[in-house]
Amino acid sequence: MLNFEELKIFLDEKADQYNHPDFIGNDPIQIPHRFTLKQDIEIAGFLAATISWGNRKAIIKSAEKMLDIMGNTPHDFVLNHSEKDLRSIEGKSIHRTFNGEDFVYFMKQFNRIYRENQSLESLFRLHESETSFLHSVERFRSSFLGAEKHRSHKHVSSPYKNSSTKRIIMFLRWMVRKDKRGVDFGIWENTGQQYLSIPLDVHTGNISRKLGLISRTQNDWKTVEELDAVIRKFDEKDPAKYDFALFGLGVTKELL
Repeated sequence: MLNFEELKIFLDEKADQYNHPDFIGNDPIQIPHRFTLKQDIEIAGFLAATISWGNRKAIIKSAEKMLDIMGNTPHDFVLNHSEKDLRSIEGKSIHRTFNGEDFVYFMKQFNRIYRENQSLESLFRLHESETSFLHSVERFRSSFLGAEKHRSHKHVSSPYKNSSTKRIIMFLRWMVRKDKRGVDFGIWENTGQQYLSIPLDVHTGNISRKLGLISRTQNDWKTVEELDAVIRKFDEKDPAKYDFALFGLGVTKELL
């Protein structure tokens, strides 16, 4: 097992290796990278992150289907779609359990939110005493989903229910991290990247256990917090950069 210094050097090298524009082509982050308008980036990014489970090629293809539906102008479609537009989508298949009904629901929620807010950033704003996005994600979830129950609620995970909320945490990395490497956008200027976490899934969880970063066996919010405590010792200003290292090691199977 590597000691603290050796592990930091190793993970810094791997983060540096994978945090590169070459990373974009095979990753769902390529979807928001097709846009320059902040709101287009947010909407395309959130939708791509929401369906990010399973095969990455299939995720990208499904996300492209959503872009086509929106005429490749997400913000304009969100604000100006007609009821007829939405009715024509409802029966469509989008991505696995995320279907046309879910897509329509998301469009309606986005319409309400963007009529009241310039950016999704305001819905994720951290309160002064907070040092992670735990409560922020839950506040966003309440604002986005509203009180009425709907089948689409299952597509926006809750850390209060001990979910790792991998897809929202990944979306937050995309929007918040600022490092001029060309992968993450860093367009949310009022949100501190020091509070970001690692999007925890099967791959990053397994690699983290192999490296001795975490001991918990579940990939849940408590494990996200366990990993936070360690990676913030490696780099307290930019802990989420280690997502590139853990993800890269998982994809290449270098440690297997």
